[in-house]
Amino acid sequence: MFLVNTRNFPPELGGMQALMGGLSVALLNYGPVKIFAEKHKNSDAHDKEFKYDITRVSGIKLFRKFRKANLVNNYLKENRSIKALIGDHWKSLEYINKKNLLNKKTLCLIHSKEINHPINSRLNKRMIECFSKADFIISNSNFTKRLAEKNGIDVNKIKVIHPGVNYCEEPGEENIKAAQNLLKDSFPCLITVARFDKRKGHDKTIMAVKNLKEKFPKIKYVCVGYGDEEKNLKKLVHELNLDKIVIFMKNVNSDLKSALVKKSHLFIMPSIIYKKSVEGFGITFIEAGQHGIPSIGGKDGGASDAIIHNKTGLICNGNELDSIYQSIKNIFEENKYLTLGKNAKEFSKQFEWSNIIKKYIELLD
Repeated sequence: MFLVNTRNFPPELGGMQALMGGLSVALLNYGPVKIFAEKHKNSDAHDKEFKYDITRVSGIKLFRKFRKANLVNNYLKENRSIKALIGDHWKSLEYINKKNLLNKKTLCLIHSKEINHPINSRLNKRMIECFSKADFIISNSNFTKRLAEKNGIDVNKIKVIHPGVNYCEEPGEENIKAAQNLLKDSFPCLITVARFDKRKGHDKTIMAVKNLKEKFPKIKYVCVGYGDEEKNLKKLVHELNLDKIVIFMKNVNSDLKSALVKKSHLFIMPSIIYKKSVEGFGITFIEAGQHGIPSIGGKDGGASDAIIHNKTGLICNGNELDSIYQSIKNIFEENKYLTLGKNAKEFSKQFEWSNIIKKYIELLD
C-alpha cells in the first residue's frame, strides 16, 4: 500500500494539485493507495469518481495540520502493509514521527518556491529537518535540483522526476466549435493557461502583442486563468487599446481549455523570478505539446526541461520585452511553428504518467 500525504489535491486547481492527483491515480496500477488531503469545495463529488481511499481533513488551518498529522501517524502505526509514504511538500513531513517511518520508503516532492529559503533562516532550518526524514527528494526539474542544492538540501537524496501528464484525449466537438467561434480566423493565436501572477509574464506578452499587431493584423492572445494580477492586466490591455485582441477567460472547464489550446498556434509563458517565486517546471508546456502546439518559456526556472530550445519551442528572456517579441516573430517565420509543434507532440509522450510512474516505482522497490 502507498500512503500519500498532501496539502495540494484536486478538485482544487493548480499545477501541484494536478501532479498529486495524477501521481495518486498512476500508483493504483501498482497497489492500493491511501490519501490524506485537505477538504475543499466539491471534494466529496470528486472523490467518488476515483478508486483510491481518501480521508479529507477540514477545520481552521492552524489546527488542521496537527489533526491531519495525528491521523497520518495513527494510520502508519496501525497499518503494517504500507510500503511507502509520499509527501507533496516538506511541511507534509514536519509532524510525522520518524519512528513511524521505519521500514518504509519516504519520498518528498519539491517544486521551487517552497524551498527557496536562505541557508540558516528559520524556514530553511525547519525545511532541512523535515527532509532528514526522507529517503528520496523528488525534484520536478534540474533547475529545482540546483536551487535545492544552493539552499543546503542534501543533493545525494535528490532525484529528478518530471511531473507526468494524463493521456491526451481529443476535446469534444461542441468545445472545438466553441473555440473556433471565439478565435475565428485569427493568426497567430497565442494562449497562456496560468494563474495571473507577476512571475508568469502576461504583462510583457501583452506588450509584445501590441508591437506585433502591425506585422500580424489578425493576432489574438487568449489568457485563461485567474489571480491577483487580473485587474492590472485588464487595465494594461485597455490602455494599449487591445480590448478586441486580448481575451480573458476563467472558470473554463478542462475540455474547453483543451480545445482552446488545440486551436491556438503558440503557447506562451515567459516566466521570470519574482521575489521568492519561480516556475519550477511548467507542465502546461507539455500539455500544449500533446496537441502539437509549440511553446515559448522563460529562461528563469525549469522551462528548459519542458521545452527543447529550437526543437519543441523557444526559451527567451522573460525580463526583456524585445526577447519575447523576437521569439514570437521567429517562431512564425517560414511556418517554423508547424515543425516545432510536431516535435513537441512527440516529446510530450515521454511525460505520460504510464512512463513517469515507473521512475517512482524503481525508487520504491
